[in-house]
Amino acid sequence: MRKTLGGWALAAVAGLGALATVAGTAHATPTEATSLYAPSSLVLSVADGDSAQATVTRAVTLTCRPTAGGDHPAPRAACAELQAARGTFAELTDLTTGSVCTREYAPVTVVAQGVWEGRNVSFSHTFANSCLQQSARGTLFHF
Repeated sequence: MRKTLGGWALAAVAGLGALATVAGTAHATPTEATSLYAPSSLVLSVADGDSAQATVTRAVTLTCRPTAGGDHPAPRAACAELQAARGTFAELTDLTTGSVCTREYAPVTVVAQGVWEGRNVSFSHTFANSCLQQSARGTLFHF
């Protein structure tokens, strides 16, 4: 009888130990590992007009964390530029030197809304025309 009770006790302890091991490793999921980074996910749009409420003609999504993605044509480059600019969107609307555009006034407004490194952002900038918008530094608003 002692051997039987000892066997059952040993089996119970081994079962509890295995259960604790499984429970201890059940928490290490890829979702939790990626949640250590503040999210960065944006909707970028271009509108014909001089305000953020103008009619949107193009829009893309850009996700930078946990990985670069979305339907932006160059997500890795756009994320790298935003990271280098420390999330300052205005730095990416500066015109490149040597850009040659007509002086026509047909305003185009770019808008970025969403989350950058865990904080809500809303940015808009109006260019005098689409040539100037395409002459802006970087690839963030080039889609």
